[in-house]
Amino acid sequence: MNYKRKVIIMKKNKAVFTFFAFMLFSTLFSLQSFADSLPTHVEIKEALKSIVGEENGGFGLNMWATVVDRDGVVKAVVFSGNDRGDQWPGSRIISAQKANTANAFSLPELALSTANLFGITQPLGSLYGLQHSNPVNIEVAYRGPSENIGTLNDPMVGYKIGGVNVFGGGLALYDSSGKILGAIGVSGDSSCADHNIAWKLRHKLNLDYIPKGVSPTKDDNIVYDITGFTSVSGWGHSECSLEAAEIAGELPKTHPVRTSKKQ
Repeated sequence: MNYKRKVIIMKKNKAVFTFFAFMLFSTLFSLQSFADSLPTHVEIKEALKSIVGEENGGFGLNMWATVVDRDGVVKAVVFSGNDRGDQWPGSRIISAQKANTANAFSLPELALSTANLFGITQPLGSLYGLQHSNPVNIEVAYRGPSENIGTLNDPMVGYKIGGVNVFGGGLALYDSSGKILGAIGVSGDSSCADHNIAWKLRHKLNLDYIPKGVSPTKDDNIVYDITGFTSVSGWGHSECSLEAAEIAGELPKTHPVRTSKKQ
């Protein structure tokens, strides 16, 4: 074999090696990105259905769940029942509001649940009126054919829903690096049960690597400290039932938030 031919073969082999090395790196990077990305419609639905069957301190009703990305764009809308009418129809938009709110008022350094905003937005609260800002985009909320509601082709998917909701059920989503990806909103039961279900759902989806929060346990758990009409901490939520409050109090132990790589 002459020298020129050897050089050509060596160059070809180097090119092949470089190509496969690049493909391997791309695959590993994609797998990591996928692992830390927002969950799919199927993943959310399966997790939600399993959690609805647990004791959550409410009426045991079927639920809606909506996920938005960091820009507030709706990525998925699901329901736990067999049909879109198996859960309160009005809760579909409320779940989207909650997701939008948790995303809009959480930061890389501070997670605020929608439940944390309840007390502070009441009359005389420092954020009173917040719930009236950023109205829902009606054209997005009620667009499209009804048969697509809650499916992969839900008419809200791909659009910014807007809206602010200040009772339990909305939580920001953080991946294993501590990056905030967006938020999830859950609705369909009492607001306290909604929070408990949302917390369990986020945990099951492995997106609870949250930074600090305002609750006594330094996370974004619901706070029950309202006496009369005033929250002691300012971040309190009204109590729906003793059972729901007890379940919420145990969440940091039964479904503890995770520590990110940067914490």
